[in-house]
Amino acid sequence: MSINILYISYDGMTDPLGQSQVIPYLAGLAKEGYSFTILSCEKPEGYAAHKDIIGAILEAASISWQPILYTKKPPVLSTLYDFYQLKRNAQKLNKQLHFKLIHCRSYIPALLGLWFKREYGIPFLFDMRGFWANERIDGGLWNLKNPVFKTIYNFFKKKEIEFLNESAAVISLTEAGKLEIMQWPKVNAGAGKISIIPCCVDTESFNPDVVSPVKQKELRKQLNIAESDFLLGYLGSIGTWYMLDEMLQFFAALKKSIPHAKLLFVTQDSAAEIMQTAAKYNLLNTDIIITSAERKQVPLMISLFSYGLFFIKPAYSKTASSPTKQGEIMAMGIPVVCNFGVGDTDKIIANYNSGLTVIGDGYDDVIQQIVSGIKFNKQSIRAGALDFFSLINGVKKYSMVYQDIIDKKDVI
Repeated sequence: MSINILYISYDGMTDPLGQSQVIPYLAGLAKEGYSFTILSCEKPEGYAAHKDIIGAILEAASISWQPILYTKKPPVLSTLYDFYQLKRNAQKLNKQLHFKLIHCRSYIPALLGLWFKREYGIPFLFDMRGFWANERIDGGLWNLKNPVFKTIYNFFKKKEIEFLNESAAVISLTEAGKLEIMQWPKVNAGAGKISIIPCCVDTESFNPDVVSPVKQKELRKQLNIAESDFLLGYLGSIGTWYMLDEMLQFFAALKKSIPHAKLLFVTQDSAAEIMQTAAKYNLLNTDIIITSAERKQVPLMISLFSYGLFFIKPAYSKTASSPTKQGEIMAMGIPVVCNFGVGDTDKIIANYNSGLTVIGDGYDDVIQQIVSGIKFNKQSIRAGALDFFSLINGVKKYSMVYQDIIDKKDVI
């Protein structure tokens, strides 16, 4: 007999995050006998462009999908409207399917999970994905000088404690995040309640052994990259958290020692913004390559990198963050250069000898190691990804958490 689970996400399945950090997990869990209904908020543009593809993927995995359209404006009121839509649809679905568990991805869905737990006694999993309220402050999205945002922030910090205390289980992306939570005075959840599952990677797709040398050669030609070029690679958006100026400063400093170095951005974001910032550091158009890629093309892109590069704003909220790109780059056997103080990133680099960490503005130390020819073992780096970021392991951990919750409910 299948176990009906409602998965609620404020991120869309047609978003890149939904495609990399929701669907692969649920597809794996569905094979273990769990019956999923996804209730998600879809951005209209992405939904219109990708709904048929995503719908087919989910149907093939025997996962039911109940999308609603995300609203962006006006601020605050649009979120309240989205929550109302989620709640109304979740109630209808529960009458039909009698869910055993509600899996809540982040804080808006957790509001609904908490309500269902109190109203119907259905346990919920708080899959927190980071310190969301603090992210809104650290990212400059909420200004505490504004009384409206201060009220909202205080509301969610209060609810955060309730989520942690009243959920059946908690998922943290990082060990650092779990340790921080355990120091919060109002949290009465034991350490055993919090499981750590980082942003995992489909290591079958992100596998250097399946990359075609012919395709690599074609891509180099297309992007005007010589095989002898030293290629730093950046993967993903350059929005709120990623330190574009500092990454370009690092690259400019590196070029003084490695003149044939180039920087490849694989992103959907504005090329004009990147080049405008690059001009501040006297970087030329020929130094930087900007392209976009479908998800299935990303492993091929990464395979060209000499090093992956990402600097993330080391704010308090980033204690709980797990950059998806770190696992993807490692799975391809490529070392990374990143900054210190974000989640478990530097710990992972140290444990698996998978790259170099910049402390503060200490670019010269890292550049000197690169110039001196420091060697990394590709097989060892990939083995580290298989150990720490494997999607298979992530699915197993979620399954164990699910089963523990359901077993306890059945006993009660």
